[in-house]
Amino acid sequence: MAQFTSKVGLIVGVANKRSIAWAIAQAASAEGATLILTYAGERLEDNVRELAATLSNVTVLPCDVTDDAQMDALFASIEAEHGGLDFMVHGAAFALREDLAAPFSETSREGFRVALEVSAYSLVALARRAAPMMAARGGGSIVTLSYLGSQRVFTNYNIMGVAKAALEASVRYLASDLGPQNIRVNAISAGPIKTLAASGISGFSNILQTYRDRAPLRRTVDTSEVADAAVFLLGPNSRGITAEVLMVDSGFHAMGV
Repeated sequence: MAQFTSKVGLIVGVANKRSIAWAIAQAASAEGATLILTYAGERLEDNVRELAATLSNVTVLPCDVTDDAQMDALFASIEAEHGGLDFMVHGAAFALREDLAAPFSETSREGFRVALEVSAYSLVALARRAAPMMAARGGGSIVTLSYLGSQRVFTNYNIMGVAKAALEASVRYLASDLGPQNIRVNAISAGPIKTLAASGISGFSNILQTYRDRAPLRRTVDTSEVADAAVFLLGPNSRGITAEVLMVDSGFHAMGV
């Protein structure tokens, strides 16, 4: 039997077919999950609906993670339609383009707020709403997406590195808060992948080549490899794992000079 048969999952952060969140949706669907995919704004709605149409048992709903009312409506819809939630994938991240292009010391106050709110606080806001629905089913699993720029300086990653550091700290604190309800919270730190978010980082092709030259596997990763790791963390085989940042980056994080 597929491991997610009769399981309901929420996936936040699908933008297009190159999204890591979309690869996770495909992998979870293949394991029998009933899914709710969200879109952030009308600009992305058509993309998400077209992708969702290629899977079975998928609902598409709006979710602006900066809008409490919209998040409340999302979880009310899930409760009414499915009666609970078993897992959630958080793939929301955003920073103002000018704050990625400028030196980190020139980050604007507004840019700092936006990046931290969308990329880190949104996990807290979503987890708070998901927790009662997971607890009612005996527990659940939450997975978010990070990057090594949370721990090391990557040129032009700037405010996103700080946001990812906050995200990873949030994973640990949420894991502590929600663990007594048998809700696990983990992150995947993936190697660089050509996603919509990556397109905003100047010199991204150089980062890709550095991984190919330096990672133990002499390559970067693709979205299917990250999705397989996510399915592991979302499913029963990882039932003893929480508060973890799982590196899926061909081993690059282990290398020094």
